[in-house]
Amino acid sequence: VLTGLYTMYIVIMSIVRPKSMPALPLEARTLGHGVLSLLFAVLAAFVVSYAAYRYLAPSQGQNADILGATIGVILIYVVAIADQRLKINMMSRLAQQVIIVLIPPLALIFLVLGTIFLGIATPTEGGAMGAVGALIMAAMKGRLSLDVIKQALASTTRLSSFVLFILIGARVFSLTFYGVNGHIWVEHLLTSLPGGEIGFLIGVNILVFLLAFFLDFFELAFIIVPLLAPAADKLGIDLIWFGVLLGVNMQTSFMHPPFGFALFYLRSVAARVPYLDRLTGKKIAPVTTGQIYWGAVPFVCIQVIMIGLTIAFPQMVMHYKGTAVDPGTIDYQVPETPSLSPLGTPPADGGTAPTAPAPDLSQPPSFGETPPAKPAAPPDLSQPPSFN
Repeated sequence: VLTGLYTMYIVIMSIVRPKSMPALPLEARTLGHGVLSLLFAVLAAFVVSYAAYRYLAPSQGQNADILGATIGVILIYVVAIADQRLKINMMSRLAQQVIIVLIPPLALIFLVLGTIFLGIATPTEGGAMGAVGALIMAAMKGRLSLDVIKQALASTTRLSSFVLFILIGARVFSLTFYGVNGHIWVEHLLTSLPGGEIGFLIGVNILVFLLAFFLDFFELAFIIVPLLAPAADKLGIDLIWFGVLLGVNMQTSFMHPPFGFALFYLRSVAARVPYLDRLTGKKIAPVTTGQIYWGAVPFVCIQVIMIGLTIAFPQMVMHYKGTAVDPGTIDYQVPETPSLSPLGTPPADGGTAPTAPAPDLSQPPSFGETPPAKPAAPPDLSQPPSFN
C-alpha cells in the first residue's frame, strides 16, 4: 500500500507539474528503444513463476508463491546474462540492462526477508545471509578489496557499538524509571486519555511523530516503545498491529530533520557546487540542503496518510497473523539414544532391571560401627514417684 501511494504521488506530479520530474535529455538516452522487449521478458517471468507456483502449491503450501517467484526471476536473469554474453540479441539492450542491474539487489533483499518469511532463517541469520550476499555481489563486480573490507568492518563496528551503548543507556534509564514507578504513572496517563482506544492510538502516534524529530529509531525502539506496550496491552490492542503501526510512524524519522538519515544520504550524493554535464555539455545547478528538506515533505505526508490507513484498516496487518499456539498443547518428545533408555523408564531391550531396594534415606548412614544406644525415655513428672 505504501509503495502504491508513493507511485501514485509520482504519477500525479508528473502530470500536474512535469517540470518537477523532467525526463532524461535526448543525449542521455543511450539505451535506445526496447520497452516492448522488457515487457515480454517480465511477462515470461510471470508465466514461469505462476506455473512453478501451481506445481509447488500441493507440496510447499504457503511458501509456493515465494518459491515460484524465485524460479521465474532466476530464469529470466540467466536468460538475460546468456543473451548478453553470447551476443544472441534476443532482448533489447534496455531489457538486458534493467534485468541484469535490477535482479542482484532484489536477490539481496530476498536473502534477508525471503529466507525469514520462508522460515529458513531467523532475523539474525537473515542479516548474516544478507552480509554474505553483499560480499558475493562485490566480488562479482570486482570491487571486493582489502580496503573495502576494512571500511565495512570499521563501519559495522561503529554502528554495533552505537546500538549497544544506546541499549545500555536505555536499560539504565528503564531501571531508574521503573524504580520510582514511573511506568505505572505513564500507563495510567495513557489509558486515561479521552476517546478510549482510538484516542490512545492518535495520542501515541502524535507523541512518537514529535519525538522522532529529536530521537532516532533506536532510541524510540529501546526507550519509548517499552513504555507504550503495557498500556496498549491493557486496552486490548493487538501488540503485533501496534508494533507495525509504530514502525510505520517511526519511518518518518528517516525523512525529516534534524535526524533524517535519508536526507543526509541524499546530501552526500547530491551536487554541492555547479558542475558541467558530460553528455549534454550544460552547466547544472547544485542541490541545496533546503531543497532536500522541502522535497521530503510530501513523502512525510504520505507516511502520515499510511498511519491513518493502518489505524482505519487493521486487517492490512492482521490478515497475515497466524493462529496463536497454546504452550499447554505442545507435546515435548525426548529423543531416545539407541544405547540408553529414556529417563525414568526401565530398560526396553530385555535387560534385567535392578532388584536391590532403594536405600532408606530417612535414617543416618551407617559406616560399620555399632550405633549408639537410644537414650532412655525421660521420667513422667506429672505422676507421683513410685518407690517399688
